[in-house]
Amino acid sequence: MALEDPKEVVRRGYDLLSEHYERAYGSETKYGTWIEELLALLPGAGTVLDIGCGTGVPVARSLVTAGHRVTGVDISEVQIRRARELVPGADFIRADATTVELPRYGFDAVVCLYALIHVPVDEQPALLERIASWLRPGGWFLSTTGHRAWTGTDENWLGGGAAMWWSHADAATNRAWLVQAGFDVVLEEVVPDGDSGHVLFRARRSRG
Repeated sequence: MALEDPKEVVRRGYDLLSEHYERAYGSETKYGTWIEELLALLPGAGTVLDIGCGTGVPVARSLVTAGHRVTGVDISEVQIRRARELVPGADFIRADATTVELPRYGFDAVVCLYALIHVPVDEQPALLERIASWLRPGGWFLSTTGHRAWTGTDENWLGGGAAMWWSHADAATNRAWLVQAGFDVVLEEVVPDGDSGHVLFRARRSRG
């Protein structure tokens, strides 16, 4: 019997637990400092891509409020539907980030918070190269990645009755992939999460 496509596990998990996830992680206030620091780096009326945008809160909403043009991409139809309702000033696309077509050099910044870790680890280097191609030279990439190598499933994610799946490389591997994709790593910071954690990277697309 073939194993289920892990991307389908992710899609269904967010479809079923969209509101549950929002309550569990305090979506109104999460990422506050990270967003403020990104806003300070952006040009006026910049263009930003939010990969794994969820409901658009708080990232897309904060960026739109600050006068930027935002495109959000998410694999979950429910998350995208809610994002269109909650952040009508942004554009949202229901798609797999590893295959979606976006304009080369189309963005001043790309944000990917707690989304890369839901992409199969063997597809992550190619996705990072795609992200670099979507950024203008000198553009910014803000992302969280795994801290230690691990791939696995929680059959009852957040106690909500649906499964979720993750795939992590370790921090050194993620850093090497970013450099290979054409980024200069400016910030690397461990973000604790229970017994484990993630790594926050802020990187800049090389101008060359």
